[in-house]
Amino acid sequence: MSLRLALFGQAPLAIACLERLQKAGHIISVVYTPEDGSRTDALASYARSLGLDVIQCKYFQHKDGSPIPDIVNTYQRYEVDLNVLASFTSFLPSVISDSPQHKSICYHPSLLPKYRGGNALQWQIINGEIETGVSIFVPDSGIDTGPIVIQKGGVQIASSDTVGSLFFDKLAPLGVEAIIEAVSAIDEGTASIKDQNESLASFQKLVDKNDAMIDLSMSATDIDRLIRGCDPQPGAHLPYAGKLLKLYDTSLLSPSDQVPGTIISMNDSSIVIALNNSSLRIGKVRFDNGKEPAKKFAERHSLNVGSTLISK
Repeated sequence: MSLRLALFGQAPLAIACLERLQKAGHIISVVYTPEDGSRTDALASYARSLGLDVIQCKYFQHKDGSPIPDIVNTYQRYEVDLNVLASFTSFLPSVISDSPQHKSICYHPSLLPKYRGGNALQWQIINGEIETGVSIFVPDSGIDTGPIVIQKGGVQIASSDTVGSLFFDKLAPLGVEAIIEAVSAIDEGTASIKDQNESLASFQKLVDKNDAMIDLSMSATDIDRLIRGCDPQPGAHLPYAGKLLKLYDTSLLSPSDQVPGTIISMNDSSIVIALNNSSLRIGKVRFDNGKEPAKKFAERHSLNVGSTLISK
């Protein structure tokens, strides 16, 4: 058997899903990707290279929640048995999400009902979770509240993991497997769909600039988690010269008795600053433009051992 699918998402997760779904014999009726920003999403380019219909749009509904008629009309031209949402960050109106025979399934990088929301990965690292997984669920009118189709857990969050490494190296590949299994189970009529346990639910807001501000009075462990949980976006930061100095590629080192924020050593590319009961190696920073080696930034701003890496 095979299903006619509408695929909503972006690279790299949705590309891997597209490849596997076609290999399994399913028909991709249409692919939805975000509108072009500074560059075209790789999913759009790849789908077009396969001769598939690609529709790029930013929103599917108005601010009041009502569906955008032209988008709905275009969607209804396609024969779809199931919508597959893979790294899809927009809201689908129910006239689209509930339209196919099997409705829709959506990927989420946490073990729902814990860590609902668009920044689930960030908060799991910031909060010091040590294990996570992925959920495939049926979207409803809430945010990540719909019934669960399949979950895969047992993913260890390493002490060196960033949002980038946790997603690209671990949860994206696992998510592809989970989506393929979910589609197969739905196709074969063997899917066991269960409501989420609301007593265990937690929702996390998007990480904003205030959340990502490093307070040097925090414990070294909390600072380390904050930096990794904001890498690559939005970037944990210190105030410097009236701007934000974002820190990347960091690791905790041995304790220091210097005032937190003081530069205690430098090498060819990185610098080390004191923290409470620890010290922090900083490999890269972002200040004016793109990322650069922390040592280069220090040299440009005449910072030396003994200088303070914080300035209002």
